[in-house]
Amino acid sequence: MDERLRAAYLATDYRVRLPQGGVARLRIGAPPPGALLALTHGMPWAVITAWNPQSQPVPRARNRSAQRALLAELRASPDVRAIRAAAGVGADGWREPSLLAIGLDADTARVLCSRYGQLAFVAGAGEAPPQLHWTKAAP
Repeated sequence: MDERLRAAYLATDYRVRLPQGGVARLRIGAPPPGALLALTHGMPWAVITAWNPQSQPVPRARNRSAQRALLAELRASPDVRAIRAAAGVGADGWREPSLLAIGLDADTARVLCSRYGQLAFVAGAGEAPPQLHWTKAAP
């Protein structure tokens, strides 16, 4: 595993848009904010994206197309109860639009993320701290 890449994922600030406005800020390993707990009602959730497969920049049009396809898959899933806009914001300025999928468990998120060439995603449930999960696409 590339330690620089791992450190970048761990340092990322994951932001979820809240229905009433504002954002809930998630950090891997830190207690989830109360706003996230209120939003998820203890259900499993995952922050996932289709942007920049393999953590490599690709053209905006390709990213948008992949993200629309991922969103369509999430909407079609009987397990996903709600989808909120999110973003991963790295300490180095790297920024990726993401989605919070409420009701999506880590195993299903891993399958989806692998399909879209993602190396990792963030998931959690209840009051447990968000965790970084690697996919089979990770080096």
